Amino acid sequence: MPQLIASVEGVEIKHVYLKNDRTTLGRRPYNDIVFDNLVVSGEHCVFELKGIADVYLRDLGSTNGTYLNGHMVKARELLHDNDVINIGHFKIQYLARSEHDEPAESQETTAMSLDAIGLPGTAGARQASLKVLSGSSAGLEVPVVKAVTTFGQPGVAVVSISHRRDGYYVAHMDGDTPSTLNGKAIGPKATPLSHSDVLNLAGTEMEFLLK
Repeated sequence: MPQLIASVEGVEIKHVYLKNDRTTLGRRPYNDIVFDNLVVSGEHCVFELKGIADVYLRDLGSTNGTYLNGHMVKARELLHDNDVINIGHFKIQYLARSEHDEPAESQETTAMSLDAIGLPGTAGARQASLKVLSGSSAGLEVPVVKAVTTFGQPGVAVVSISHRRDGYYVAHMDGDTPSTLNGKAIGPKATPLSHSDVLNLAGTEMEFLLK
């Protein structure tokens, strides 16, 4: 199944499987893929699935443009395996087929068993996001919207952030480079997150925010 892997400063922020005929990307919350950043137009671009595996990219008249392998997309273009799409600081890798062809939601929610860990956490009703503190994308906020979301560089440092009824938790998932929470190493056991906590993922610092 075709998929998109979005990252900022090398940190993976979204993993989307293209299952529908149209998958829209933009800043407005009704899009299928939401990047809440001013560099992204309200309705920025669309991925169109034709047949089983042909995916076309089309810009929707965005202000800052959609770039495919370094050139601006001006017409409907067929995507090929490992193509790279750039929208501002956002980098999106297109993969024509996944190894296991599982929906991303299934992989993310079963990657770690966190439900049995009863730790006190933050108020689950509040909206969470990660704010990039280092690099050229400093100031960019990435919303945490799924029950379990993975962040990091696969094979280097990956953590999961889980949203449960009593709050948000972080746990180490993969990679040899230690990730830290407020300067302390993150282990496989889920640790509760609080507002303004600072995560360091392979050198990229991100602040956890509750609003």
